[in-house]
Amino acid sequence: MTILWWQVLLLTLYAGYQILDELQIYSSLSAPVFAGLFAGLVMGDIKAGLLIGGSMQLTVLGVGTFGGASKIDANSGTILATAFSVALGMDPEQAIAAIAVPVASLMIQMDILGRFANTFFAHRIDTAIDNMDYKGIERNFLFGGCSWALSRMIPVFLALAFGGGLVEQVVAVLNGSLKWLGDGLSVAGAVLPAVGFAILLRYLPVKKHFPYLILGFVITALLTTVFGNIQLLGAGVASVVKDFQGIFNGLPMLGVALIGFAFASIHYKNGYAAQTNTSVNVKSENPSAEEEIEDDEI
Repeated sequence: MTILWWQVLLLTLYAGYQILDELQIYSSLSAPVFAGLFAGLVMGDIKAGLLIGGSMQLTVLGVGTFGGASKIDANSGTILATAFSVALGMDPEQAIAAIAVPVASLMIQMDILGRFANTFFAHRIDTAIDNMDYKGIERNFLFGGCSWALSRMIPVFLALAFGGGLVEQVVAVLNGSLKWLGDGLSVAGAVLPAVGFAILLRYLPVKKHFPYLILGFVITALLTTVFGNIQLLGAGVASVVKDFQGIFNGLPMLGVALIGFAFASIHYKNGYAAQTNTSVNVKSENPSAEEEIEDDEI
């Protein structure tokens, strides 16, 4: 299967849109999991797209930026990995390690280039502000958005339009003489989401709330085991009883999310109640405390 021109066009346009959505629109359509869904729809394999997008989403869970720092572009990596994985019949886990992560890391340089280009338009906006040129402000603001979009669109277009042959050769080598390396990349691609979770736990207040972490892990493990065995039981009964109509579903992620939401609500209410009681006691002991400004309130 080859990547058709209209697929290249749609994926390139989305690559430009996703960075604008992340900076200005904030519709959450710039998340890697949505990039995988969109690329999967365009390429005709939603399952592979969601697998790659979800894995990249988990990989960058704990990755953030501060100030003008740049981060890996997981969205562009997801787009290219999904496109080549579906077009060339590449294993999704292998595509994550061999394409998605390297591309996401290389795109840091394009992010820096986009920032440099945008600085030019930012200075033009400053001049327009001094001259009360409102049209100039709007015009250069839009030009700045174009520089951001092009920093993603150009490399994605070039890779999709001209990189297919190179990737096909790499896939042939990984599945041929270097199959051991291809298998290793598949394992690495499957492990990357765990790395993302580890980074996230590094920045979360785990030491302070470790009882909730233990409860969440144990409850999820228990429910997964129970539901998994029920599914096996249902499949066994269905293979023996001809007219068996029962349906046994697995544990949905929504159930796990609701359990976490319940714990978060309990913790928030307990903390809010304790804070309210403390403030009431302080006010009763010192009526003028309400008018004082503490250091952490400045």
